[in-house]
Amino acid sequence: MNELDGYSKKLLRELQLDSRRSMQELSARVGLSATPCWRRVREMEDSGLIGRYTVLLDREQLGLHVCCFVSVNLQRHVTGAIQEFEVAIGECPEVIECFSATGEADYLLKVVAPDIKAFDAFLNQVLFTLPGVANVRTSVVLREVKYETALPV
Repeated sequence: MNELDGYSKKLLRELQLDSRRSMQELSARVGLSATPCWRRVREMEDSGLIGRYTVLLDREQLGLHVCCFVSVNLQRHVTGAIQEFEVAIGECPEVIECFSATGEADYLLKVVAPDIKAFDAFLNQVLFTLPGVANVRTSVVLREVKYETALPV
């Protein structure tokens, strides 16, 4: 994708705020007619800049009251541990984000659960049983200070 101009950046900001807006509404908000807006959005979709459209849900209203950040270290000498771990984590619905990282942890996970008992069950029945897991450290979120999904464009 070429360098983004002001109109494309405005489109991305508007889509991040509400991707259900009609092309007419988007065009009015960014100052372009509907056809060029549609063309730009289509190009950004085709290039992969826009990966997908989704809905943001309120985890508290869904009963997912516990949010934890989990640092995981793997035993490096275990053959295939990295691939096995990543595949297994990809199949865990409780893990909503997973990052391979530098620093003190090999992986950083964001995990949600209905309560601390359910989180404990996830640790004991899932995470601790994965091959190659050497060390797990958890930080329980007390309150959410900032939650933003929009990237700065």
